[in-house]
Amino acid sequence: MNNFFKRTLTAGAFVAVLLGCTFYNQYSFSILFLVVTALGLMEFYSLAKKANSKPLKIIGTTIGALFFISNSLVCMNLVKIQVLLLFIPLLFVVFLVELFLKKDNPFTNISFTILGILYVALPFSLLNYILTYTGTYSYQLLFGIFFILWSNDSGAYLAGVTMGKHKIFPRVSPKKSWEGSIGGLLASFLVAYIISGWYTSISFTDWMIVSVIVVILGTLGDFVESLFKRSVDIKDSGNILPGHGGILDRFDSLIMAIPFVFAYLYLLKYMF
Repeated sequence: MNNFFKRTLTAGAFVAVLLGCTFYNQYSFSILFLVVTALGLMEFYSLAKKANSKPLKIIGTTIGALFFISNSLVCMNLVKIQVLLLFIPLLFVVFLVELFLKKDNPFTNISFTILGILYVALPFSLLNYILTYTGTYSYQLLFGIFFILWSNDSGAYLAGVTMGKHKIFPRVSPKKSWEGSIGGLLASFLVAYIISGWYTSISFTDWMIVSVIVVILGTLGDFVESLFKRSVDIKDSGNILPGHGGILDRFDSLIMAIPFVFAYLYLLKYMF
């Protein structure tokens, strides 16, 4: 029972901070997700070390944090988007540093260092563009994505517990079932339908498509994170959230879904 209360208290505090900082203003959101990005990168590099790699943890975390900051400043119209071009040579600094460290498996070390930036810092950085999709800072679209994601998790859990018999990917995640996924999708559609009447900057059809993207890619993101953890034989990516594991455990679905949602929304905005 104590563990239940711990999980509930942690979940409540997590949601309150996440929604509160996103709602308050662009600066509070950026500060929160800068911390999330840095902690997520450190967790990822700790996982990589368990896979017998030696990524450049400090350099990778620094580049990832700077990438998030740069994208935040671009979306705040404080710097021009061309500043992001600086990260092309900056990524190659990883190769140069590794050259002088005399470590074993240099290509593996380089690969994991850059992979951490791609897997963690890039998706979190794209959240800035979701928030400024209409041209000004607007929390509603990201709130909608959060609610769809959480309704999918809740619907999938309830449907899976009551009806789940056919497993999707037992090798990676033995508890997830097709019945649960269908329940999550239906719950997400219901929430998206409600949201579409509240936030009309994108159409009802777009909300439905976003729901499908979030459900499918969010589920796959959960599988990817499970695959990482199983490969190094650990249960949680970290322990920063009591009863809920680490940053990557809590954001694995969002990390995988956001690049696809971002691509859909901006292709829709500028090409059609």
